[in-house]
Amino acid sequence: MKSYLRRINVRTSHPVELINVTGDVRRVVEESGIRNGVAVVFSLHTTLAVYVNEDEGRLRRDLLNLLEKLAPKGAGYLHDEIDRNAHSHLRSILLNPSVTIPVADGSLLIGTWQSIFLAEFDGPRRRSYVVQVVGE
Repeated sequence: MKSYLRRINVRTSHPVELINVTGDVRRVVEESGIRNGVAVVFSLHTTLAVYVNEDEGRLRRDLLNLLEKLAPKGAGYLHDEIDRNAHSHLRSILLNPSVTIPVADGSLLIGTWQSIFLAEFDGPRRRSYVVQVVGE
């Protein structure tokens, strides 16, 4: 069993932003030399989530609209007494900090329409995430 870990830094440009990182994750899988196993993509921040879905503009807007309804900014959250970003934390919690994707024959095993995204909810900021590939 082998393991390969790579930290990737990104700079976000907007308070809320969805960033397709599929190409970066694919490159890490290729660099790893691991043919069969799993790739874990993990956010190193509490207001930056990771998810897998289709990269279609209207769907991206639908997701952001849904999260705005579920966790609107300034809705009287207790955490806002500290730094006014409770909505960012709550949105990230709804999506999760990581995804695990199978690796088969040296490639990510994702569907035709699936992409890997970072979801920024408290930007713009410098962010980091890790990709760990484990397998043989």
